[in-house]
Amino acid sequence: MNAFDTASVLIAVAALSGYINHRFLKLPATTGTLAVALVSSLVLVAIDIAVPAWGLRTVLVGFLREIDFNEALMHGMLCFLLFAGSLHIDLSDLLENKWTVGILATVGVVISTLAVGALTYLAFGWVGLDVPLVICLVFGALISPTDPIAVMGLLKELKAPRTLEAQIAGESLFNDGVAVVVFFGLVSAADLSGPGELDAITVSATGLTGFFLREVLGGAALGLGLGWVGYHALKSLNEHSLELLITLALVMFMYSLSFWIHVSGPIAVVLAGLLIGNPGRKLAMSDRTREHVDAFWQMLDEILNAVLFLLLGIEVFAVPAGPMAIAVGLLAVPVALLARLVSVTVPITAMRLTGRYRRGLVPILTWSGLRGGISVAMVLSLPPFPARDYLLACTYAVVVFSILVQGLTVRRVLVHYGVGT
Repeated sequence: MNAFDTASVLIAVAALSGYINHRFLKLPATTGTLAVALVSSLVLVAIDIAVPAWGLRTVLVGFLREIDFNEALMHGMLCFLLFAGSLHIDLSDLLENKWTVGILATVGVVISTLAVGALTYLAFGWVGLDVPLVICLVFGALISPTDPIAVMGLLKELKAPRTLEAQIAGESLFNDGVAVVVFFGLVSAADLSGPGELDAITVSATGLTGFFLREVLGGAALGLGLGWVGYHALKSLNEHSLELLITLALVMFMYSLSFWIHVSGPIAVVLAGLLIGNPGRKLAMSDRTREHVDAFWQMLDEILNAVLFLLLGIEVFAVPAGPMAIAVGLLAVPVALLARLVSVTVPITAMRLTGRYRRGLVPILTWSGLRGGISVAMVLSLPPFPARDYLLACTYAVVVFSILVQGLTVRRVLVHYGVGT
């Protein structure tokens, strides 16, 4: 199958899954698509076990091998999804919560990485697996970011206060870029060959710090610089079709350029989206242009979300089966939740000394910290090594639990603390 055939199949199956969910399950769109895809995949696995002569698993595994999930998400879909999400974040609300968002997206990610790494190391030892601590820290880095794609989809369904929405959405938009940088550094420290970004890293405290600063600050500079250029280009025009094309070109060119100059593409895209979505929408677009730009990016966001969560559902075929893989996957869920609780509690408790925070903020942020496609993409980018299959099983278990269980029950948590309807 060529790329067009593969995309055609994915779009068709995503549409069918969305239809089934809308007519029968009536779950939130992203959660419903994942649930339908996951159940369908498990049914196919059962059929393959019952009737192995049909060779269903072989066909499906062959189809999945033609899709590089890491390449499709990290080097393609992610830039559009991040821009679409940041385009509708109110910058004033975000600035009002800048310290909470900034500390959770940086210090929180580091705390979570260390907590997950240490707890996973103990859990692996408990079940008799000898996995080096640095490998466990790699898992900590890839599972720590709250996925903006999953979180933004959730926030569309909830009527939470604007301040809380800014905190949840803001953290999710920025912490994935930070976590990717930490992940690359730890992969290099673990001496695992992999993404090209690792080639230029010197494995030392100085080298890793320089790499982190280059990626984060360079990504911020790229996003603000090209975002400013895009803003002035939009301001000088009054042609909605051309202005829409400019936003699309800005996202694609900027994200592609970030890989060439080795800076964080996710951070660049988010900052450009905030710039275009706030002063850009208010000062550089007419009402007609704003309507067309919003409609286009909302449609693209919904289509890509449907495909992404479909891919998450059918990627179950890539997860290793067996008692040990199931055991470590089940252990990873409480480990990730406990680490998330610690990574939220420590910064929020420290910041409470200088200001007041709403009741229930720690449990709300803990339970709304969904993991998604970014974590799966990072673990699939790892080269073959002895513990890779176990990390994949752990990642998939945490992602599925967070989207299906946390995603469907977070409304109850908000209502319990008086901030949801």
